[in-house]
Amino acid sequence: MPSPIVISPNIRSGEPVFSGTRVPVKKNGFDYLKTKHSVQEFLADFPSVSRERAIGVIQHFEKSSF
Repeated sequence: MPSPIVISPNIRSGEPVFSGTRVPVKKNGFDYLKTKHSVQEFLADFPSVSRERAIGVIQHFEKSSF
């Protein structure tokens, strides 16, 4: 499975985004969930992000060591 996150200098100046979109992972993804919004609310507000991509990003960071 391809990475759920894309980092490219040609997309939002290299800010990590959900693959296939221009939606920033931190600003619109994690910050959104930190404010107690559900994944369903996020997906409704950002329809270009598929549920699979959103869950993939969450799983990606759960597996990462900080």
